[in-house]
Amino acid sequence: MSLLTTLDALHAHYGTPGKASLIKESAHLTPAYRKIVETSRFCALSTCGPEGLDCSPRGDDEAVVRIRDERTLLLPDRRGNNRIDSLRNIVRDPRVSLMFMVPGWNNVLRINGEAVLSVDPDLLASFEKEGKPPRSVIVITTGTIYFQCARAIMRADLWNAQQQTASGDLPTPGDIMQEIEDGFDGRSYDQDWPDRAKTSMW
Repeated sequence: MSLLTTLDALHAHYGTPGKASLIKESAHLTPAYRKIVETSRFCALSTCGPEGLDCSPRGDDEAVVRIRDERTLLLPDRRGNNRIDSLRNIVRDPRVSLMFMVPGWNNVLRINGEAVLSVDPDLLASFEKEGKPPRSVIVITTGTIYFQCARAIMRADLWNAQQQTASGDLPTPGDIMQEIEDGFDGRSYDQDWPDRAKTSMW
C-alpha cells in the first residue's frame, strides 16, 4: 500500500489548485452567498471535541440559519434527541463547519468558523415556533465561505427522484435498535414515531 504521509507528498501528488478554486473563498457573506444561505432549509453542522468529531443534520421549515450580519449566523438548536454531542463540543472547542444543501442545486456551500452558545431569552423567543423556543442558539462567526464543485452531487445523481430509495428498502430506526439491544420493541417504536414527531417537532 502506497500512502501519502506528508504535506509535501500530498501537494506533489495533487498539484496546484486552479484559479477558480481559490477566488471563490470569502471571509464574509457576499450577496450571492447570502442568497444561498437564505434559501437553504438544511445544513450539516460539524464540530470537534476531546472525544472526537461529530456531524449533525440541521433543518427548519424556512432558512435553517438566520443571518445577523455579513460575518454572523444564528442557528437555533431545535428539539432533538438531547445527546447534545455538537453542543458539548462547541463549549470546549469553538471550531465549526457548516455544509448547506438546497434540493435541485448541484453545488453545496461550506462555511467554516467559530461558535458560541447563547441562551439569551430575547434571542430564544425570536426563534419561537408553535409556542416553543429553541433550547439555545448557536452563534457562528464566519472564517471562510466557499461553494463546493458540483461533481459530487452530479455523480450521485442526488436530486433525481427516480434514484430515491423506496420505503422499506432500508432498516428502520426500530430495526436498528432492536438489532443492537435484545428485547427492544422496535416495531412499537416505529409505529409510534409519526404521531410522536407531530407533537414534538419544535
